[in-house]
Amino acid sequence: MEHMSVAALPSRDAMLTALSKVNDPEIRKPITELGMVKAVEIDDAGKVDLAIFLTVSGCPMKETLTRDSSNALLALPGVTSVEVELDVMSDEQRAELRSQLRGGAPEKEIPFARPNSLTRVYAVASGKGGVGKSSVTVNLAAAMAEQGLRVGVVDADVYGFSVPRMLGVEQRPTQVDDMILPPISHDVKVISIGMFVPGNQPVVWRGPMLHRALQQFLGDVFWGDLDVLLLDLPPGTGDIAISVAQLIPTAEILVVTTPQQAAAEVAERAGSIALQTHQRVVGVIENMSWLELPDGTRQEIFGSGGGQAVADSLTRSIGAPVELLGQIPLDTRLREGGDTGTPVVLGAPDTAAAVALRGIARNLGSRARGLAGRSLGLTPAGR
Repeated sequence: MEHMSVAALPSRDAMLTALSKVNDPEIRKPITELGMVKAVEIDDAGKVDLAIFLTVSGCPMKETLTRDSSNALLALPGVTSVEVELDVMSDEQRAELRSQLRGGAPEKEIPFARPNSLTRVYAVASGKGGVGKSSVTVNLAAAMAEQGLRVGVVDADVYGFSVPRMLGVEQRPTQVDDMILPPISHDVKVISIGMFVPGNQPVVWRGPMLHRALQQFLGDVFWGDLDVLLLDLPPGTGDIAISVAQLIPTAEILVVTTPQQAAAEVAERAGSIALQTHQRVVGVIENMSWLELPDGTRQEIFGSGGGQAVADSLTRSIGAPVELLGQIPLDTRLREGGDTGTPVVLGAPDTAAAVALRGIARNLGSRARGLAGRSLGLTPAGR
């Protein structure tokens, strides 16, 4: 009788197969593939001893990891209990993991700048502050992630960082030596200068430091294979916009404006940087377009026509069509979603603002992953 129960215990392979369904919460790959399973043994009574290597000792997700791996093993017939012991990777193991994650690419390279990168990079720009650029960015990100795309957001608005709060990111990034694992919220990977500044201190940095920080966000952060990367740029036409153009030449620009003429003229300047940096302007998004009143009429609080005016003017100055991608009405739920950390496209998807944002996200998310800036190996024929 006893003999039978021993035979029914899962093999080591069966246990490893079960553990291969457990993903590291931050890297989002199986722990077996990442070399995190140190040992797994089962005794005759069905008690499993599992030893896991954490990437770093202060891993914020160790409870999740312990729970997920225990549950995976307890689901196997014959397993009665699981004891998890946590260890920490050695420097060699970490180096091995980093090179595995980078796919053998040299350290410090910005993956999105590689000629064969398939990630669409959108830099969200505005000429002035207060037009809701960050709200637009986080809602587009959340909507695209919900549509099944793999999305990352870089909060490059170093002086006015607001993306972590708007996406409800509480935890800090984990650092594996010099590789940074971005926190994930609403299925969006997020990195922001706000995560590296204690409390809510202002950042007082000059241009070269900003450039270096941005370079780190793009090169040291393990983004994995993204479909879309959104960069929330600071308002105006300063250092960061130029750094983005240098670091990721294939980034395309989304210009956010309000219907107000003054804001529209300023937004136009933000778009015309693209002429100097040779980047493509994907289109214009008009935010705060109108307030819908209970009787169905629209009150145009900030005037009208700004978005279309910017699109038309950029079309003329750039010499390529720049379209108005959408108009987003004013909605208190859009603001509330930003305050509570649940973007309106997820929290109140049927509101007019959310419908407009989801439409723009669908449009941007379904564009072919760009060949912009790729060398096609063609040589010009003599004129």
